[in-house]
Amino acid sequence: MLKGYMVPLSPLGKASLNPPPPWHYSGDVVGIEYWADADAAKAVLPRGLDPDPSSHGHAMVLFIDWQFTGENEEHLDPARYQYRECLFLVDALHKGRRVMWCPYIYVDNDAAIARGWVQGFPKKLAAVHQTRTFAAPSAAAAPLAPGSRFGASLSVHGERVAQARITLRQPVSDPKSLLTRPTVNRRFFPSLAAGAHDKPAVDELVLSVTDNLTLADAWSGDAELLFPDVRGEEIHALGLVKVGAGFRFSLAYSVTDLQLLEDLTRTST
Repeated sequence: MLKGYMVPLSPLGKASLNPPPPWHYSGDVVGIEYWADADAAKAVLPRGLDPDPSSHGHAMVLFIDWQFTGENEEHLDPARYQYRECLFLVDALHKGRRVMWCPYIYVDNDAAIARGWVQGFPKKLAAVHQTRTFAAPSAAAAPLAPGSRFGASLSVHGERVAQARITLRQPVSDPKSLLTRPTVNRRFFPSLAAGAHDKPAVDELVLSVTDNLTLADAWSGDAELLFPDVRGEEIHALGLVKVGAGFRFSLAYSVTDLQLLEDLTRTST
């Protein structure tokens, strides 16, 4: 009997890309809020979500340096389970509820891609980098202090897709104020059978469930953001209208579940 939570299933189950949940995450975030063109932000929303008229295209980009583990000390295998990520979030409404929608997300690790697809995050392979902070004093330490500067970048197939810079100004008194909306994803798995290419095997709108969400060491400040036009990507098409605050914080949560909002295979287009 073949074993494993994910492919490839194998006799011992050790070849699986990921262990079964619960999944635990800890990471450092460099993020920027910005405003996209309202029509462009509306265009990336799936069926079941509506634009939030009060947000006027408000969005965020988050660069995250992650460490992952399951229940068997997977964090002791950093070559497999450390990774870096860049995700884009757009304000939206689901039946009047204020949510965030993730139209684009990039990672540098195959296990992270697989976990993301199971959760509904449309992850793609990329190179993601960000400035790290260190405790020992140095010109390279980037301490959490007024005036410290952090950079982050996203590159896909050798081309720079996003570039960010932030300058810390002050601590954030309520770190959870930085992430006030839950994230909605779309679990989408197409069918390859002839005649059914337009009928996905799975098409679900789901709410991301994060257990024990914790934010720490949060700082905010000034920000700079660029989305170069790159062939094969559409981030620049969101239309960067205005850049808001930058922020840097540490983040942790666990994943054991998600909430099905709508089965889109059962609703008309």
